Amino acid sequence: MYIFKKRLFCFYTIILLIVLIILIRLTYLKVIANDEYFLNALDLWTRDAPIEARRGIIYDRNGKVIVGNKLTPTVVVIPKQIENKEEVAKQLSKILKCDVKQILKHLKKNVSVEIIKPEARKISIEQATQIASLNFKGVYIVADTTRDYAYEHYLAPVLGIVGIDNQGLTGIEYQYDSLLKGKNGAIKMYVDAHGNLIEDLSDEYHNASSGFDIYLTIDLDIQIAIERIIDNAVAMYNPDEVIAIAANPKTLEIYAMASRPSFNPSNYQDYDSKLYNWNLPIFMTYEPGSTSKILTFSAALEEQVISLKETFNDPGYRIINGVTVKDWKKGGHGTETFLEVLQNSCNPGFMEMGLRLGKNKLIDYMKKFGYGEKTGIDLIGETTGIIFNPEKMSDLETATSAFGQGISTSAIQLVTATSAAINGGYLLKPTILKGLGISNTHDIVYQTTPIIKRQVIKESTSKTVADALEHVVALGTGRSAYLEGFRIGGKTGTAQIAENGHYLENQYILSFIGIAPMNDPQIVVYFAIKNAKNTIQYGGVTVGPMIKEAMISCFSILNIPKQSGGIPLDARYWIDKKSYLVENYVGLEKDKIILNNKYNIEYIGEGEKVIAQIPEVGSSIVEGGTVLLYLG
Repeated sequence: MYIFKKRLFCFYTIILLIVLIILIRLTYLKVIANDEYFLNALDLWTRDAPIEARRGIIYDRNGKVIVGNKLTPTVVVIPKQIENKEEVAKQLSKILKCDVKQILKHLKKNVSVEIIKPEARKISIEQATQIASLNFKGVYIVADTTRDYAYEHYLAPVLGIVGIDNQGLTGIEYQYDSLLKGKNGAIKMYVDAHGNLIEDLSDEYHNASSGFDIYLTIDLDIQIAIERIIDNAVAMYNPDEVIAIAANPKTLEIYAMASRPSFNPSNYQDYDSKLYNWNLPIFMTYEPGSTSKILTFSAALEEQVISLKETFNDPGYRIINGVTVKDWKKGGHGTETFLEVLQNSCNPGFMEMGLRLGKNKLIDYMKKFGYGEKTGIDLIGETTGIIFNPEKMSDLETATSAFGQGISTSAIQLVTATSAAINGGYLLKPTILKGLGISNTHDIVYQTTPIIKRQVIKESTSKTVADALEHVVALGTGRSAYLEGFRIGGKTGTAQIAENGHYLENQYILSFIGIAPMNDPQIVVYFAIKNAKNTIQYGGVTVGPMIKEAMISCFSILNIPKQSGGIPLDARYWIDKKSYLVENYVGLEKDKIILNNKYNIEYIGEGEKVIAQIPEVGSSIVEGGTVLLYLG
């Protein structure tokens, strides 16, 4: 009996302990760990419908929108909530104009939430409205945005492109993607194990955080003016490529950057990938030609190997190491001062400067002016160009490098170097970013400041160079850019196109870099045209008027007034070679064509009769140029 009572006591004690443990556990779960377990349950019940963050807006320096956003909703589904998947797929495919099987594949996935992409990603407002009106259970419309390019192909290579997931792929969009993209949000819905909405728990909206707005140094009005000028150039000359840059020479803030061919970022997939991956003003390198003479002239003045009034005789050529290097002007310029050497863009005169400097100092100054290295502009894809190694240079290469042949640079390098020559001698780092702003409030939280990399020449030398470049536009080869009342300076360039180690016949890069006003430089504009057709192949003749037109726009936009004390235009405005009208040769027999001393004739093909000609009848051709006659 005693043993029985003892066992019974132990049994009840164990039961009591078990009940006590259960009560303690329940108390812990209900009181102490209640929040933790409730949150874990919520996680199991939660389904997120993603809300993509609004990408930051891109503005110009004056707050004008360059790239905005437009609403393009996206369809997401919770497959378990959809009762008749075949019917839903059928209706959605009609609105989205796609294969019903593709939609059905999304609806049958064993996932908690499915984005219908690409079929229903970033659709139109009209399509979203139609889908919402169907009121299908388990089908949701969430906010999404797409970039809105109001100016289409304008500035496109600089801005870059954005992928379907709103990630920057090239250009500014890629360079500052981490600042622009923001943080995504979501609509949180609570469902049971069967995918049905839990009515006691209301949906939660977690707002997306917009990215920073970006302000560029670009002046949209100047950009539009530059773009229109190069559009006209494309229509007139049918070139292979055109490059343009406008900047502030004192700060190297880029006011405009453009190139042709271009593309529309809204449908970049329709273009060759080169167009949206290569920003030509910073990517393309080529022989700069005579625009690079500004550097040689600056170095020669700084090193005092020449003076402006010192005379030099140009017979039209120079023999170096047994090689005759001709001037661009047949017969040469005769006796001239070194100021006139710059005015006339005299090649033998610049060969003399290069040889006086010597190869080591010449290359050293090229490096100081930024040749052979990236400028550091905040855009992807910049190239370095090519300059000679002085240890391997001959006198011939020293001489030709001095007038811009045998080396290669990019447009941004030329603009940066030229600015250093006339802004007091300071080489600056070019920039395209002006500042960052908070979305919606427009509060500026960061602004860039000019970065000086080094001083290349003295301020006194720089002032002399600026004055000399004004002489080029008023009295020399740049007179087509002259504008009464405004002190414009600049330098022309005509360089043969090099390909696979040799120069192409009758194919040139025509260029002109202009600066104004020369007493207080505020704007530098550079244009380069590759392989222009049906025009005189001189930068001053073809590109000079483009510079003049751009300057007129910039003076108005930047409120630059007229200046006094400028150099009067030489009334004897001419080009150094005469131009003639091309005669009609089509239909003539080859042996009956009379050659003349105005221009050369070259035959292409076999046969006795001319079936076509380039340039066309009545086109202007420079003295000594070539007319191509096609035989058939």
